[in-house]
Amino acid sequence: MNIRDDLGLPLTGADADALADYRHALRQFQCYIEDPVASVDAALARRPDFVMAHVLKAWLHLLGTEPAAIAVARDCHAAAARLPASARERGHLAAIGALLEGRWRRAGRILEDVAIDHPADVLALQAGHLVDFYVGDARMLRDRIARALPAWSTSMAGHHALLGMHAFGLEETGDYARAEAQGRIAVEREPRDGWAWHAVTHVMEMQGREREGIAWLRADPAGWSADSFFQVHNWWHLALFHLELGEIDEVLALFDGPIHGARSTVALDLVDAASLLWRLQLRGTDLGVRWQTVADGWTPLAGAGNYAFNDLHAAMAFVGAGRADALEAVISAQQAAMAGEGDNAAFTRAVGHPLVLAIRDFGAGRYAECAERIRDVRGIAHRFGGSHAQRSVLDLTLLEAALRGGQQALARALAAERLALRPHSPLSRLFLERARPLAAAA
Repeated sequence: MNIRDDLGLPLTGADADALADYRHALRQFQCYIEDPVASVDAALARRPDFVMAHVLKAWLHLLGTEPAAIAVARDCHAAAARLPASARERGHLAAIGALLEGRWRRAGRILEDVAIDHPADVLALQAGHLVDFYVGDARMLRDRIARALPAWSTSMAGHHALLGMHAFGLEETGDYARAEAQGRIAVEREPRDGWAWHAVTHVMEMQGREREGIAWLRADPAGWSADSFFQVHNWWHLALFHLELGEIDEVLALFDGPIHGARSTVALDLVDAASLLWRLQLRGTDLGVRWQTVADGWTPLAGAGNYAFNDLHAAMAFVGAGRADALEAVISAQQAAMAGEGDNAAFTRAVGHPLVLAIRDFGAGRYAECAERIRDVRGIAHRFGGSHAQRSVLDLTLLEAALRGGQQALARALAAERLALRPHSPLSRLFLERARPLAAAA
C-alpha cells in the first residue's frame, strides 16, 4: 500500500487508519498540546511496522531532555531499524541514533540534510529546530526553517508551525520586527500553537515591552495553556514580565499556581521553577518553603549529567534549599560527563560546570569568585543551550554578586549595561540606584 502524508511524503508501513493517528500526533507535537505519545501509540497499535510512527515516538521522548525517556527512544529506534525504510526515514533513524549517543550536533546536521532533500518534512524541521535550541545555535534556529519556507504554501498542513519556528529563530538572531510579525501570523492561523505564542513573547521580553507582553499573554491564556506541554514555560514568561516591573506578589501567585502548583517533575518545568525562584531570591524575596518542593523535583535527576543546562538549574534549586549533598551529586555527575564522550562533555566543560561552581560560590557568599566564574563564560554561554531570555539569569546573578561583593566599579558598569538594554525597566533603575552608593563610598 502506497500511503503518503498530507505533504506528499511516503510512509513505509502505514495504512489509512494509522496515518490518521500519526497526523493527529504531529499536530499535537507542532502545537505542544494534549498527548501525542498516546496518538502515535494508537498508530503503532494498528501498524507495528509504521516506521515514521516509531520515529515520531523516539523524537517525542528524546527532545524533552528527560533521562528516563532515553530508554523508550532507544527501543523505538531499535524497532524501526529492523524494518524496511526509505532513505528519508533512514535519515531520521541516523539522527536519532546520533542523539542516543549524545552527539547533538551530528543529529542536527543529519536532520539538516534530510530537510534539504525533503523541505516538506515538517518533523525533520521541528526536531532539528529543537536540537538547534538545545545546542544554542541561533543562526540555525532561523536558517534551517528559512531554507524550507519557499517549498511551503499557506494551504499545507503545519504551515503555522514553520512560521512559529522561523519567528523564534528571527527573535534569537535579533530580527525582532520580522519575528513578531511572523509569530502573530502563526497564532492567527493556529491559536493553539504554543511555540508561536512563545516566539512573540520572546520579542517583547528582549525589547523590554513588559506591559505589552502581559497583555499579549493575558489576551487568550486558554489558547496557549489548555492541555499544553508548553504552558509552564509561557506562564514563566508572564511571571518574568511582572518581575521586571517589581510586581512580586503577582510573580509569587503565578509560581504557586500554574508554574509550580502541580509540582511537575518534568525537567523543562523544573528549569522554569528553579530559574524563577533564583531570580526572586536575587531580589531578596522571602520564598518560605518554596525551594524545598523544587529541590524535591530535581533530586532524582541530580546524578543524571545528561544535559549541562539542566545541571545549572538543579544547582540553583539545591543551593536555594540548602541541600549541599545534592549539589555535590550534580558536580560529581558533571565530572563524570566531562570524562565521557558526546557533546554534553563539551557543553559541561566549557559552560555548565563553571556555572554550577559559580552558583555554589554565590550560595556560600563567595561573591567575587562567583562573579569571576560567570565573567569567564558569559560570552560563550549560548554553547550549552537555552534562549537569550533564559540565560539572562546569568547577567542578573553576576550583577547581584558584584553588588553584594562590594565590587563597585563592576556593579556600576553592569548596571549601566543593563540600563542601556532596558532603559524603561524599574529593575534596571533599581540596579543603578544600588550601584551608586557603592561608587560614592569608593
